[in-house]
Amino acid sequence: MDRRYGQPQYHPLSDYGVIGDCHTVALVAADGSIDWYCPGRFDAPAVFCRLLDSGRGGYLRVAPGEKFDTVQSYQGETNILETTFESRSGSVLLTDFMPLHRRTPTRRGYDVGTSQTIIRVIEGLAGRVELSVDFYPTFDYARARTSYEQISSFAMLAGGGGGFLSLSCSSALDFHSTADGGMKARLEVEAGKRYWLVLSGAHNREQLAEAPDPDHCRRQLEDTREYWQSWSSECTYNGPYRREVVRSSLVLKLLTYEPTGAVVAAPTTSIPEQLGGERNWDYRFTWLRDASLILYALTSVGYEHEAADFFEWLQETHQKDPISSLQVLYGIDGGREMKETVLDHLAGYRHSRPVRIGNAAAGQLQLDIYGEILTAAHLYFKSGMGERTGAENQSKQRLLHEDWSLLTGLVNRSVERWEQPDNGIWEVRGGRRQTLYSKVMCWAAVDRGMRLAREYSLEAPLEHWSRSRERIKTAILTRGYNRSVGAFVQNLDGSELDASALAIPRVGLLPPTDERIQSTIARISTELSSNGLLYRYRSADGLQGSEVTFALCTFWLVDCLALGGRLEEARELFDRVLSYGSPLGLFSEEIDPVSGELLGNFPQGFTHMALINSAVNLAKAARHGAEREPETEFERAARGRSAASDSTPTGVRPGDASPWSGEPPGAARPSSV
Repeated sequence: MDRRYGQPQYHPLSDYGVIGDCHTVALVAADGSIDWYCPGRFDAPAVFCRLLDSGRGGYLRVAPGEKFDTVQSYQGETNILETTFESRSGSVLLTDFMPLHRRTPTRRGYDVGTSQTIIRVIEGLAGRVELSVDFYPTFDYARARTSYEQISSFAMLAGGGGGFLSLSCSSALDFHSTADGGMKARLEVEAGKRYWLVLSGAHNREQLAEAPDPDHCRRQLEDTREYWQSWSSECTYNGPYRREVVRSSLVLKLLTYEPTGAVVAAPTTSIPEQLGGERNWDYRFTWLRDASLILYALTSVGYEHEAADFFEWLQETHQKDPISSLQVLYGIDGGREMKETVLDHLAGYRHSRPVRIGNAAAGQLQLDIYGEILTAAHLYFKSGMGERTGAENQSKQRLLHEDWSLLTGLVNRSVERWEQPDNGIWEVRGGRRQTLYSKVMCWAAVDRGMRLAREYSLEAPLEHWSRSRERIKTAILTRGYNRSVGAFVQNLDGSELDASALAIPRVGLLPPTDERIQSTIARISTELSSNGLLYRYRSADGLQGSEVTFALCTFWLVDCLALGGRLEEARELFDRVLSYGSPLGLFSEEIDPVSGELLGNFPQGFTHMALINSAVNLAKAARHGAEREPETEFERAARGRSAASDSTPTGVRPGDASPWSGEPPGAARPSSV
């Protein structure tokens, strides 16, 4: 692939690293180009969107002006990204990060207006290298005209669409315009020299500083490094694949919107599920399902503050939006409006149209969300109880009692609505169906509600719930399992396979050793598999074209194999999926089973959540063997954590390279540019 400056290009997703500040993220390509950035918050209009149009979309690139090799890595267990350029003239280290502030006592982040900053540190390592600094913001997804003003010898100001961006440097830069409408400057860097390049955004141009203060930037780098190191050190998982678990946890943390506690499914929009296809969606919102599963994964490896934040966000959203009108997804501020719009002027990632903002799935009925929330709540409220200080236990008990009316309402909705057809977990746009997964999760909602009520002496109609739970289970076992097919199927009384059936043992409805689960595994592994990776389904879904394999589903298969006693098969499959990750250990939603290319929005919370769960389940299975009886997520996670410290093979310390995988994610891999 030609990656020279000035040539229209689309990087493979595996070329991108991600940085963020728990308000928004930026995607940084291996050639030093920031190709995706929405200032201030995930769902803000993008000012750099070359990811979605290589010719029209904007970017901020720092790279040698001559041919070079590049290597990317993260600074240890942080979200600080390093890119090393090696050219004939010398070598340069580019360090990218977004400054963070510490959490407030109320578990809310700092004001969103202070978060619109990206700092790029440029350090000469050897020789003397001339860098090109290319500044081309395209405000409002490239719909607004951009104007420029050099406000000093150290800073360039760009404006458009009612917003402003300044690019300032600790060294003087002489910018001039380019043919594509951007600005370009040259910066000569020699060994031992360090420069600070700061991108700042604001709605008021007077808020933007003219030149960065190196001492202040240095403190921000140190504070940000300490923040991430402190956060990652809280991970309680110390078994095999710890590096992958910590990296995935760091990715999930980047998907949290700290001012409210919301969690986005992914920080990008319209990266296609199949190149050239129409399955391009905006994921920069909070799906109740995705957020619950993500927080379940984080809680299982020791991160509980994020779960507390989310349940407070959910409670606040519920106060404005009663359960009877609960949506499947919301804006990160709890907003209901998700109008889906097509940006016709953008070509799309690798010419895959349409490019969408907003998401019409907000109006769908997806009954599984009740079970996702209740399973996450059960894990969160039970985790650590009795092991922490009295004050911490009291705080969690208080939150449970405050949330109980909400959780009770969700259980009651499951009881009332479980027999209705819905759009299901995959958000099919071909009409509502009697989706099996939704029935399974309605069963889980009732089951977890009953457990919470009994374990904490909370008021609930337990007899009514118990009868409903049995009715749902009977329907699943009699109408969801097709004896002719030899598997649990996509819809009640249907015959099509769906990988979501692999979630049945996850929620504890049946143990993974049950012969019906084992036969389902066999059929899905045969008919929904390509090169060992799983498709979600093969049935019609109301959309044109098809998609590639879905990473989440393959991790679900890992879980079923491991917990069903087939540990070596599970490890082999887990390693296979890991091999498709980016050099930095990042995953998108889907994987092309032929080319191995990552597709779909990136990085994807679903995938990293499933990776964490599979690692925990592998550790649990290695220590405790197959599950012969159904287990809840709490029981499994607790045993998985306790097993992790004992499942590290001899001679391998927790945190070392994974003993069952090759090169660890985050290892540097060079590419020529």
